[in-house]
Amino acid sequence: MLLAWPLRLTGHNTTQKKRLNNEVKMSRQIIISVMSKDRPGLIADITGAVFALDGDLADLKQSVLSGYFSMILLALFDERVGAEDIRKKIQETADDKVKVWVQETESPADEIPASDDTYIVTAQGRNRSGLVHGISRFCCERGINILDLVTRLSDGKYTMIFQIELAKAASANRIRLELADFAKGENMKITMQHNDIFKATNEVSI
Repeated sequence: MLLAWPLRLTGHNTTQKKRLNNEVKMSRQIIISVMSKDRPGLIADITGAVFALDGDLADLKQSVLSGYFSMILLALFDERVGAEDIRKKIQETADDKVKVWVQETESPADEIPASDDTYIVTAQGRNRSGLVHGISRFCCERGINILDLVTRLSDGKYTMIFQIELAKAASANRIRLELADFAKGENMKITMQHNDIFKATNEVSI
């Protein structure tokens, strides 16, 4: 089974990305997070609520885990549309049991290009407690920022794919050497590729 990779790399998850029209005068940039028991039509309901409020959808990421649906999206709204308006409209359109979190953000909505210091770390080993913690601690101790993470458990084998940024860390070559030592000590298989190489050899971007 193929892993669904984070949206900033590929388009295999449900996503909507578009360049914002500068002529549309939207002044409130909103992050919306939604969680619910999964069912057909949730994406249509949630995006329909955004559309009903004349929102301009910029980016969206969703996944289903153990029967639970989660989505985080970025949209622009007129300044007259408040957080409570958005929450109520989504619950009216989807279901009043849907959990909705709304937060205004000042960051620009334009897509941020991947840094030259962005790499993909793929780690695999026999399933046991603490695997994700071990690698995330490795990154933390070296000033490595984890941008995205996907994991999968299959037939007792645990696979993790991290998208990391080394802008504030040591050189890539040094991190590779330290990862090799870490992998040996943890009895795991770990590889590190530049983000561009990973995209070129594994997936097709949007």
